[in-house]
Amino acid sequence: MQQWDVIVIGAGAAGLFCAIEAAKRGRKTLVLDNGKRIGRKILMSGGGRCNFTNMYASPANFLSQNKHFCKSALSRYTQWDFLALVQQYQIPYHEKTLGQLFCDNSAKDIVDMLQQECDKAGVQIALQQEIQTVTFSDGQYQLQSKGLTRSCQSLVVASGGLSLPNLGATAFGFQLAEQFGLKVLPVRAGLVPLTWQPDDKAVYEEISGVSLPVTAEANDVLFPEDMLFTHRGLSGPAILQVSSFWQPGDEVVVNLSPQQNIFEFLTEAQQKHPEQELKTALSRLLPKRLVEKLLAQNLLANQPLKALNPKSSQRIADLLHHFVFKPNGTEGYRTAEVTLGGVDTDELSSKTMEAKKQPGLYFIGEVVDVTGWLGGYNFQWAWSSGWVAGQYC
Repeated sequence: MQQWDVIVIGAGAAGLFCAIEAAKRGRKTLVLDNGKRIGRKILMSGGGRCNFTNMYASPANFLSQNKHFCKSALSRYTQWDFLALVQQYQIPYHEKTLGQLFCDNSAKDIVDMLQQECDKAGVQIALQQEIQTVTFSDGQYQLQSKGLTRSCQSLVVASGGLSLPNLGATAFGFQLAEQFGLKVLPVRAGLVPLTWQPDDKAVYEEISGVSLPVTAEANDVLFPEDMLFTHRGLSGPAILQVSSFWQPGDEVVVNLSPQQNIFEFLTEAQQKHPEQELKTALSRLLPKRLVEKLLAQNLLANQPLKALNPKSSQRIADLLHHFVFKPNGTEGYRTAEVTLGGVDTDELSSKTMEAKKQPGLYFIGEVVDVTGWLGGYNFQWAWSSGWVAGQYC
């Protein structure tokens, strides 16, 4: 039997950060993970450069059944606090767009920083661990794995969600919450590409690789970012963002020309270049392959600009400003960046992340029903929720 003050399940962003803070308080702390290395999701995030936070992170950037729950943690450990730690380790970074902060070199810089913080604080880490059972009696949690029982006063669940199963994602955290009587809200893939209906796939898969700036809207939530046509459907930041708000059966409305009013553009082009073809004119605004595809679908008719009347110009403008896409579904957890839903925040203290009716049991990070937008927000929730739990566990 091994005795610990704190055991953290999950060596990801939230789990490591919590363990560091707990150990700094003199708590004998162990981190368990089923993988071969720590910080697997950190290492592959942001194209290997880790979008570790966002300068504009605020509670408004998070989805949850209780939109107020995240306020406490985000206000007590902010993006500026984490940035100060990054600067202390002299990790070079840059802002990409919209406040998104990335490592200049590699996500490994962030993982190395967390490892060094663990070492300084005295955190022990055990990898490739399979927990078979968790029980609770006399104020202690017992974790049984092959030939070994570990006991602790505080058990922190930072096992993540179901996204990216090839990185070892499992439903362990949700199952543990239910075992101890906590409500778990339905989960689904978030920040995920959306797929074509079969008829649309046959049409648009030919222009896979075409990318353009758009605004994408689902359920009255609108995001201005880039969109990418793929063999399977639509992707890119704008689509990933709206995917978290999209529900099966909903439409996604895309403005293919958010910066330029198409009707005004055509009216002006018609006056200046009446002999120019519509295809040529629109290809100054939109990717040529996309324009050709819309023409081939008879969504647009190629003709000299002089042949357009105001009604036909308006119809073209309406089509391009309101390109309607009815997804067949999402690509699922295989490519999703996050899991929506999870442990109901009503079950947890927003001050400590401890379960209200199960003393010494904490849930942090992605396993909780708090999901950030794309752009470093989910890492900030990991740091903030991990830091908060680390002050109390």
